[in-house]
Amino acid sequence: MSREGVDHALRTLRAERDRISASLLDLDGHEGSRLLEGARLTGETWRRWDDAKTRMTSLWALFDAYQRVLEAAQELRDRNPRPDAATLVELSGMLSGLSVELPDGEIPLQDRTLLGPHERRVTLEEAVALMSEAYTFVAGEIAAADAAWTALLLPLEEAEESWRRTARLAHSLDGTRHPELDRVGRELTALGRLIRTDPLSLVRNGAPDTTRLDRVRTILTSLGDELAGVARMRDDYDELVARVTASIEEIEATERRAHEAHRTALSKIESPNLPAPSHGLGAGLRDRLAALERLREAGRWVEMAGRFAELERATDEALERARGDLRLSAGLLDRRGELRGRLEAYRAKAARLGVVEDERLTELYGEARDVLWTAPCDLRRATTVLAEFQRALRACESETGTRR
Repeated sequence: MSREGVDHALRTLRAERDRISASLLDLDGHEGSRLLEGARLTGETWRRWDDAKTRMTSLWALFDAYQRVLEAAQELRDRNPRPDAATLVELSGMLSGLSVELPDGEIPLQDRTLLGPHERRVTLEEAVALMSEAYTFVAGEIAAADAAWTALLLPLEEAEESWRRTARLAHSLDGTRHPELDRVGRELTALGRLIRTDPLSLVRNGAPDTTRLDRVRTILTSLGDELAGVARMRDDYDELVARVTASIEEIEATERRAHEAHRTALSKIESPNLPAPSHGLGAGLRDRLAALERLREAGRWVEMAGRFAELERATDEALERARGDLRLSAGLLDRRGELRGRLEAYRAKAARLGVVEDERLTELYGEARDVLWTAPCDLRRATTVLAEFQRALRACESETGTRR
């Protein structure tokens, strides 16, 4: 190698050394590296970081050996401004020959003996290749752990804060522990320990697996919404009780109307086949409401919320049942009124057609009126007679040639 070649190689290698040094310092100072160094690691993450630290130690040792050769070459060149042939040969050997002695950690097992590893030397270029390989491995492990923590730690902290907030709310409602919240808390604690000490155990196919954490967060959201609903019920309790009380009063009023309509139908309609209306729906609901009041006095809001929701559903069902009973009985009376109205409408039509004096129509009208205005009313017979009256009216209309 000529003097110019030596000087060019030294400049190139010094620049390369500076870049390598900067990269190693950046790697040491990387946030992921600091997190790994400061964490109490376990499991998969501990094993991989232990391997990475071993490689990093060897990497620095190799860099130190690499740098010593480069510094020795630079010193030799500085001492010989006009190097002779022997000096150039020595410099060439240092810069391009097997001048870098590998640290023990960089010597493969097959090159070792019972008495220790055989000395092995590589060129500066080969040393850079070995350092690059080690750097890529260490950087990859740091990046993997950092990516896992980045994806998992923030959601974990949000879940932990959500649990604390929900636990405070639960305690404010009844002052007791919430079994499901306690169970989720235990699972969250175990998951938090795993994420903080062994994040790489949660990596699947190169990406952090957030399935467990997502499930916990979903449960916490559901519990939080449920307890928030309990809190709203507590705050609006008087209004809610007033609303349920009004519904119970409506049920009782509807029950009374249904019983009255039932009695009327039994007296006014022949063979109505009506089931007896429900009885005591409102009274039963009032008893349940009174029981809830005792829970309120004891401050057992969480338990009461479920009971209150059941009471609201029962109230809605009872009101619909009472209304159904009323419709059944009132429906028969309404049917009688409908038939009466249709009879008078047909008679008015007969008058317009000028056939109101028709013997058959007069006979059928009288029969229908007797049935519909006699108690108890035979609705089946009334319906049949009215249909006959309608057919007779159509026949008369056809005979006169008039249609409406």
